[in-house]
Amino acid sequence: MNEKFRCFGETPIYMDYHDNEWGRPVHNDNKLFEMLILEGAQAGLSWITVLKKRDAYREAFDGFDPTKVALYDDAKIKELMANEGIIRNRLKINAAIINAKLFLEIQEKHGSFDKFIWGYVNHTPLIGYWEKFEDIPITTPISDQISRDLKQLGFKFVGSTIIYSFMQAVGMVNDHLRSCCVYEEPLK
Repeated sequence: MNEKFRCFGETPIYMDYHDNEWGRPVHNDNKLFEMLILEGAQAGLSWITVLKKRDAYREAFDGFDPTKVALYDDAKIKELMANEGIIRNRLKINAAIINAKLFLEIQEKHGSFDKFIWGYVNHTPLIGYWEKFEDIPITTPISDQISRDLKQLGFKFVGSTIIYSFMQAVGMVNDHLRSCCVYEEPLK
């Protein structure tokens, strides 16, 4: 049997995410907002938990439109807290609303969140040259800086580990192992 080697992913949903999203550059602001919120929602949980709830999140959070999320009120928060399809953590839900407002401010100031966030890596993905998954860092000086800057602006659930996961998810870094079946694909 000629099985593909993947860095991670043993279930179909995880393999699909690994093969088609993780480490691939994202430049769409709504997608960047989605990943920022989902990475924050993951705090203290496994990514597979979030992936399984992703469709419910997209529906509950209006397709991750930051303009809509920024307007959520107490009634919407109550609705979200009752939604069994998402992670019902009031702090994380409130953070999504706060982050949406700040996300819009960044768009206004910089033209797009994409220009702002990708500026930290000079608009070019950083490439990892890892042989083992254990070698991949969980934070870097760049994720530390982004975390500090976002926190200073008022963002919530943006610690350095969350930000580094976000960077991996949106392709700001390609941390696929060198032996991975898709290692070179994001580089093309």
